[in-house]
Amino acid sequence: MTDVPTQLLHDGHRIPQLGLGVFQTPPVETEAIVRAALDAGYRYVDTAMIYGNEEGVGAAVRDCPDWVFVTTKLWNADQGYDRTLAAFDASMKRLGIDELDLYLIHWPVPRIDRFLESWKALIRLRDEGRVRSIGVSNFRIEDLERIIDGTGVVPAVNQVVLHPGFQQRELRAFHQRHGIVTTSWSPLGRGEALADPVIGRIAEKHGKTPAQTIIRWHIDSGLNVIPKTATPARLAPNLDVFDFALDHEDLRTIEALDRADGRIGPDPAVMEMGV
Repeated sequence: MTDVPTQLLHDGHRIPQLGLGVFQTPPVETEAIVRAALDAGYRYVDTAMIYGNEEGVGAAVRDCPDWVFVTTKLWNADQGYDRTLAAFDASMKRLGIDELDLYLIHWPVPRIDRFLESWKALIRLRDEGRVRSIGVSNFRIEDLERIIDGTGVVPAVNQVVLHPGFQQRELRAFHQRHGIVTTSWSPLGRGEALADPVIGRIAEKHGKTPAQTIIRWHIDSGLNVIPKTATPARLAPNLDVFDFALDHEDLRTIEALDRADGRIGPDPAVMEMGV
């Protein structure tokens, strides 16, 4: 079983550096794929209310004999102080666990301007011991500054789209200054990066696959990473990235793949789905 390293959050808790994302994993398949992941050595699963598969995640992790780090997220329609508290209760009922490791605000949705009140609700949940750590997802620098200035509480994590073609360097620098762990969603660029010949050459050099090489780039860059797969055969290879490391030349070469137009998914400035 692979021993996945952990990262220290600024609140004193630890998070495995590599986990399983279950975005777009069909609810009827979620329990089986999460059980297979746990059998392969994963101890970190990332879900969200909007994925519709919290029940499957909970069913799998409740039976795991070892500790498993679980993340879920507040959906846009549930923002606001009281609605956030109710949404958390609903997620916990679906998960069927007593305490959550990490709860995130899924998107800032700045037009409706409720994320500060939602953040205050997350602080209450943390202070009451119902969730160990709290954070955000898809927040821009201005959104982070708003909640930090408004409450004095810095998110432990900001989960954002991040892959070799979209590296979020300015945002990551802000995270580093404030002790925020960056979690990469869509870390393989929805498969696009796997076909990049530059990645292919580096992978061949290390005797690894392009996917393993990209996941290792996230690890070597100090990022937290949650590649998703609903294919059991890919679970173990995605975890088999701790027997090699990229060298300085590799890292510089991959850094050169960054593009201004490389964003995948919605722009947080205008994302309003579900409000």
